[in-house]
Amino acid sequence: MVEKFIAPGDKLELRSTVRVTLPDGTDGVKTYKTSVYNILDDGKLELMMPMEQTKLLVLSIGSEYDVCFYSHKGVYRADVRVVDRQKSNGVYTLVVEMISSLHKYQRREYYRFNCIVDMMVREMTKQEEDAFSRGVTYIISEQDMIKGVIVDISGGGTRFVSRQKFDEGSMLLMQFELPVMGRQKPFLLAAKVIYSGGIENREGEYENRVKFEYIDTMTREEIIRYIFDEERKNRKNGKDR
Repeated sequence: MVEKFIAPGDKLELRSTVRVTLPDGTDGVKTYKTSVYNILDDGKLELMMPMEQTKLLVLSIGSEYDVCFYSHKGVYRADVRVVDRQKSNGVYTLVVEMISSLHKYQRREYYRFNCIVDMMVREMTKQEEDAFSRGVTYIISEQDMIKGVIVDISGGGTRFVSRQKFDEGSMLLMQFELPVMGRQKPFLLAAKVIYSGGIENREGEYENRVKFEYIDTMTREEIIRYIFDEERKNRKNGKDR
């Protein structure tokens, strides 16, 4: 199935799903550029080991990445996990398995922007989810919400850190503000948990990835506007996120 969309030699970018300390000492997300070496019979992919200048970058087994494939049929993305490292005929490769479905990359909607945004969150009640599904904002209580920090966001979802682990597939109520068109815009959104797990060496903290649900076009466009405006500011200031 994968070979219908991806072929050996296709270029790709591996984007770390956790924030790390970058060479300049700042906190950010590392991106590696490489290419597809082979497609295995079981659907796993062999990727060329990424390099920095002339140095091989040995990525850890078990580490996860958001991958953007630049194939002959367009741009596709998926989440992958490194399951092995190999050397064959003098070529160093990574073996990765897909942990999400491969889908066409919608640049405007799914570009992930690194940020630090305070938020409040809790699991939704069934009544709240039913209301959101009908396009009605209905909140039972804000008292049980806990604090979290959004670390990247797109028009399709977000990744945030919290001190609570959530069940995958559960629905969350998220509350945060973004600067949009010169003013602080409040957002109250429903989101489905795609992943929730502990963060290595950070006891009691959890990384959560969620997909926005029941979001209207105008709200999505406001989030995208925020991303575009912030990216433009960063380019103007000579920053590279």
